[in-house]
Amino acid sequence: MSVRRDTMFWLLAGIAATSAANAVWMLAGPAHWYSDLPAAVPDTGPYNEHFVRDIGVAFATVALALGWAAFVPRWRPPLVVIGTVFLGGHAALHVFDTLRGFLDGDHWLLDLPGVYVPALLLAPIAVRLSRRSRPHAPV
Repeated sequence: MSVRRDTMFWLLAGIAATSAANAVWMLAGPAHWYSDLPAAVPDTGPYNEHFVRDIGVAFATVALALGWAAFVPRWRPPLVVIGTVFLGGHAALHVFDTLRGFLDGDHWLLDLPGVYVPALLLAPIAVRLSRRSRPHAPV
């Protein structure tokens, strides 16, 4: 059985691929990721190799969930929700930290492509998929 390569497939596969690339970089070269990611990660606090790798595992989990969802559409509702919980929570934390002044205002643009856009793309999809997959209860 072949997978239909529709817009949803490409969106999920694209976010999965970028999450996987980020995870590999975080796990294989945490110091390099910390200092060289164009999102000014050092603004968030001192380097902690273990913590960078912990978050790398979270991004690997998102990559697995969204990659699986891309290729197996019947599993999309729970897998997209799982990916959205992390990416949305991550984005919400960045919003909170920027609003309270922990991160400078330039982080709105720095974080836009890698933090906000994936969460904003996935959130309505997760809601729509979870509504569609809900069993209809008798009234």
